[in-house]
Amino acid sequence: MSDNLSEPQIILKDLILKRDGFTLLANGVFEKGVHLITGKIGCGKTTLSMALAGYLRQESGLIECKNIEKTLLSMQFPEYHLTGLTLEDEIKSWGLSSDEILDKSELCGYGKTDPMKMSRGELKRLHLVCILSKRKDLLILDEPFSTLSPMWKERFCNNLAIQEGITIIFTHEQTYFPKTDYIWDIDSGELNYIGHVPECLDSWKSAPEYIKTALKKGVLPKNIRFEDTLEAICRMQD
Repeated sequence: MSDNLSEPQIILKDLILKRDGFTLLANGVFEKGVHLITGKIGCGKTTLSMALAGYLRQESGLIECKNIEKTLLSMQFPEYHLTGLTLEDEIKSWGLSSDEILDKSELCGYGKTDPMKMSRGELKRLHLVCILSKRKDLLILDEPFSTLSPMWKERFCNNLAIQEGITIIFTHEQTYFPKTDYIWDIDSGELNYIGHVPECLDSWKSAPEYIKTALKKGVLPKNIRFEDTLEAICRMQD
């Protein structure tokens, strides 16, 4: 645990969440860095993301936030976030420059377009560019990779590497990952802390197949990205 009392931190104590007929129990501490939370579809990832963002009341237990002034939640479907009648209006609602964000999103020329006439993938990348451009102490991302093309998944992962504060990613993605500090898993109605990367990889049951294959060969990647695994295997062969 960090000794810096000024750094952001989230503490979960006997947290119990109930939604749509299931119950989720969570204990643990989230510190500065990138946290990846995996689990099967329907296990409670979205429920926990909403609770951590303050949009869902717990049945019991405690969510204690320290040194967190600004929290941003990215929901799976980008249309849930829409407030503007055009892409320009939507970007301005974030307090950002429409020209700059449209350029970064590769959507130049669509500023006057109705957001609902864009594809979900286009809306997703616009939303993610906006949310990564804002200051925040806590960033919660629920299935951020859904509807993104492989190229944009990779770009998004690279941009996450320069974020400050706490980043929590809820996903069942199995191919594209950012550099990650901590891994968690939701299984049988409980949030489990797997550990710090890379030491915890042997215990990560939901690890992608390329990591499992590397571990079977006796290779421990430095991180969870595919390129980390490839580098580790090549290093072993040398």
